[in-house]
Amino acid sequence: MTPVPPAGTPVCYRHPGRETYIRCNRCDRPICPDCMREAAVGHQCPECVSEGRRTQRQTRTAFGGSTLGRQGYVTITLIAANVIMLLVSLASSRNPGGAVAGGGFGGLLGGQTPLMDKLAVIGQCGDPRVGPLVPCGVASGEYYRLFTAMFMHYGALHLLMNMYALWILGRSLEAFLGPARFLALYLVAGLGGNVAAYVFQPGALSAGASTAIFGLFAALFLVLRKLGLNAASVLPVIIVNLVFTLTVPGISIAGHLGGFVVGGLIGAGLAYAPKEGRSAVQAATIAVAILALGGLSLWQTGQLAG
Repeated sequence: MTPVPPAGTPVCYRHPGRETYIRCNRCDRPICPDCMREAAVGHQCPECVSEGRRTQRQTRTAFGGSTLGRQGYVTITLIAANVIMLLVSLASSRNPGGAVAGGGFGGLLGGQTPLMDKLAVIGQCGDPRVGPLVPCGVASGEYYRLFTAMFMHYGALHLLMNMYALWILGRSLEAFLGPARFLALYLVAGLGGNVAAYVFQPGALSAGASTAIFGLFAALFLVLRKLGLNAASVLPVIIVNLVFTLTVPGISIAGHLGGFVVGGLIGAGLAYAPKEGRSAVQAATIAVAILALGGLSLWQTGQLAG
């Protein structure tokens, strides 16, 4: 039997059988030690603590994102996804060693795999020495390639270069923008680069996270400028990568430049959106970019079919 406190003795409002002389600093109801929650001053009851959490304004970044981005969870997840996709790609090959290395750049890059052929961006197929190129891949309605291609890599070196860049750029941008905005920037920039590859180099096999990486370069420059931080330090890296893209054979120039342009446009929308209605402007920027890229893809398919 639960003992009943003497009449007139205050009892915990959540545990009527417990005598207490401690009161919640917020609602002034009696609370026992099990119900006490430390507050800035004194103690509060569980209900007042929950209410305070609901009404307390969450801390946001300068661009309206969640401060959870400082943990870099999205960046880590993207890197993990790319690593997993390379392993699956290698497993699909009868010659995993050749898929890891033995290709371009003096044998440092890997070769194609069956999974690469299914998920990379392809506009036209065939051998021009035998006959005319024919539309296939995206041109045959496999639009998912425009998304999956950014997670496919030609071997270990290709993956390592892109993941190193993602680790450096991603953690900074995710902390500045928040997880959701950073993920949207990454995916839409990658999509933009792949659409550009499909539109301007439809006969070339194109894959890799570099379309998204180049978008991150452009966005980071704009974000640093908006915050009044030193953006000049990013310029040499951007210039070196652009020169590398334009001079080294075998690189998807359209993919890199397309990702750079789209990433810059998305980055500008995220960084320079006015505080009033900021989230709506940012969401609209992303939505318009996706619709425009979709329209370009459909237009190119029509051109190839015609």
